[in-house]
Amino acid sequence: MDVDGAVGVAEKLLSEIRDPLTIDGHELTVTGSSGIVLGNSEQLRAEDFLRCADAAMYRSKRGGKNRYEIFDVERDGLSINRLRLESDLRQAIERKEFRVHYQPEVLLHSEKIVSFEALVRWEQPGRGLIFPSEFIPLAEETGLIDRIGYWVLKESCRRVRDWQDRYPLGTPLTLSVNLSARQFRYPELVEEVAGVLGETALEPSDLTLEVTESAAMSDAPYAMAIFGELKSLGVKLAIDDFGTGYCSLSSLKRFPVDVLKVDRSLVKGIERDPANVAIVSTIMTLAHGLGLQVVVEGVETVGEFAKLRSLGVDLGQGYYWWRARAAEEIPELLASHP
Repeated sequence: MDVDGAVGVAEKLLSEIRDPLTIDGHELTVTGSSGIVLGNSEQLRAEDFLRCADAAMYRSKRGGKNRYEIFDVERDGLSINRLRLESDLRQAIERKEFRVHYQPEVLLHSEKIVSFEALVRWEQPGRGLIFPSEFIPLAEETGLIDRIGYWVLKESCRRVRDWQDRYPLGTPLTLSVNLSARQFRYPELVEEVAGVLGETALEPSDLTLEVTESAAMSDAPYAMAIFGELKSLGVKLAIDDFGTGYCSLSSLKRFPVDVLKVDRSLVKGIERDPANVAIVSTIMTLAHGLGLQVVVEGVETVGEFAKLRSLGVDLGQGYYWWRARAAEEIPELLASHP
């Protein structure tokens, strides 16, 4: 069948589906989304045809109701490996293959654990753990990040609330969760956060939501509005990867944030780099002048730790203390921690 024939079949199917139905005196209208694949058996295996059709169908769903999309293997130029990954990613949500790992954040002056950052992993059968850099960009592009992000938020809040009860540390254990650029613009974000806090009984002040500097500054007026709504819930807000984007000092003053997270690029080898010392010192002065906490990411050596502590940095995380760990390993860590 050529493309005209395939389009004709799709349009006929959509037209038939669109005809109203009457059930118990109520008229109902059904719409459909279709995916058409143009290719041949030399380019694609049978399962690849299904993946391509699936990708085209989801593309048509994103474009509106009652329509079709054509996936042309040669024109679209997407690799089959990417399509397989997208298909597997959709199934991973249904099969509950995602895991949350937790990396401790410590007070630099005492090295006491006070918080955990939630980091998502994909445990795919046959491949093991897949790190976010491999699948988050695709999840963002396809819109799947909204579902993944919601699950991470809910799961990590539930876990930390349980650890607070089981391992009291004097001050409540807190949690940091990353919001991707797409999540940050999700219309129901504030409602979802409020719902998760209510369902898990985690105190809003024990949750910090992290947004990258670039995501916040891409639309500063929108960011300030959403920050304000999130702050009204009582949660804390952090600018992540600070020092790598273009956050102006005047904008930072207007943002109702609580924490600056200094990017690893400014931490690496800081004991030997006067320029990084000057930059981090300036960030410290700025942050403390605005009443903000400073967290340094990616601390890996004793030299980095010593220099950062001498600069008065508040908190840190990195391999110098612990890598991110599976949830099942955290109770042992907390039980053995002073």
